[in-house]
Amino acid sequence: MKRLLDDGLEKLTNMILDMASISSNVVEMAIDGYVSGRDVSKDVFRTSNQLRVLEDEVVELGIELIARYQPVAGDLRYIRSCMEIAYGFFRYGRYAYDISQVLNMFGDLSECNKEIVKQTGKKVCEMINISVTAFRNKDVELAKKLELMDDEVDKAYIGFVKQAIENPLSGKKCDMATMLILRYLERIADHATYIGESVKYIVTGDRYHK
Repeated sequence: MKRLLDDGLEKLTNMILDMASISSNVVEMAIDGYVSGRDVSKDVFRTSNQLRVLEDEVVELGIELIARYQPVAGDLRYIRSCMEIAYGFFRYGRYAYDISQVLNMFGDLSECNKEIVKQTGKKVCEMINISVTAFRNKDVELAKKLELMDDEVDKAYIGFVKQAIENPLSGKKCDMATMLILRYLERIADHATYIGESVKYIVTGDRYHK
């Protein structure tokens, strides 16, 4: 028999999936804008604010469900995790806006080699999609892949920083812009990994922090 709580959980799930789609698109928009040299900061800012509003709505609904139905065990874990995941999607939007601001901060960056941003950005977008699929299907094994992918993103960021430091002849303007964006991508990858950890928590009740 369907419970009254189930309708609320379904609504919560749909809100999270809406946020997932929006946040994935805005990260891709920010990366594409940087690579192609287009100023997309206004659109990214507007979308980032939309994610902030949606995060508030998810939290409000989650608190309402807890207060009204006093869920326990798996239902309570699910509601708590949805609120945490919504925060992760909100952060995607903020980091996407930070990426879109790099062009405004540094000006013309057409002379920079953007290959590492393209490759790392592609991997981070893949992580976002995997985290959403893992959440939708409650797939713990798929969520585990995010930890390994996060290590690869960390390695790309740290490797570039070392390379920039060790090469005094490299263009500092390009180096700084690239380091900033890789740092933002590294943070997005962290949040994707946190979402994967939330999937494990929802399914097993175990908390694991890398």
